[in-house]
Amino acid sequence: MSAEALQVAKAYRHLLKAVKNHVAKEEAKRHFRDYVAEEFRNNGKLSDLSAIQQKIKLARDYTFLLNSVHHHKDLLFSYNIAVDRSNEMKRVLGKSAASVGLQLPVVYQP
Repeated sequence: MSAEALQVAKAYRHLLKAVKNHVAKEEAKRHFRDYVAEEFRNNGKLSDLSAIQQKIKLARDYTFLLNSVHHHKDLLFSYNIAVDRSNEMKRVLGKSAASVGLQLPVVYQP
């Protein structure tokens, strides 16, 4: 396998992982993953080295964008920027309690 093929496979793997984790978690949004796979298949016959490198760079940039937007969203949630954090705090407290073998009590909601 040539060096270009390894770069393409690595970029493809990372891009699919980012799309799966950040965009297409549900089966209803599978068309995003299908589009990425279709684009890689359509460009599989490229023989121009500069075009191949350009497509690899585009895939890497888009992967970086998806990961960065997701990380930025997580930071906004953690800094409590216009977000109700009560659900997040319940989740964190539940994880903390579970780590020592306890459970949070169920609170009555009228």
